[in-house]
Amino acid sequence: MSTITEAVREQLMVGNEQYQRLHDEHARYAVLLDALSAKPHLSDEEQVEELRLKKLKLRVKDQMELLVRQAQVAH
Repeated sequence: MSTITEAVREQLMVGNEQYQRLHDEHARYAVLLDALSAKPHLSDEEQVEELRLKKLKLRVKDQMELLVRQAQVAH
C-alpha cells in the first residue's frame, strides 16, 4: 500500500462523512465477526450470520476503496 493511498484515506476520514460512516460500519462488522470467531463452535444460525457479516464487511470495504480511487483521480 502506498503512502499516497494512505494519505488519501486519512483525508477521507477527516473530511468525508460517507467514508467515515463506511469505516465505522466496517469496524462494527469486524467486532461482530471477532465475537463469533472466539466461540469454540458455531451453530448453523451463527455460521449463516458469520457468512452474512463477511459479505457485508467486504461490500463496505469495496465501497471505501471506490471512494479512495475516486479521490485519487480527483487530485
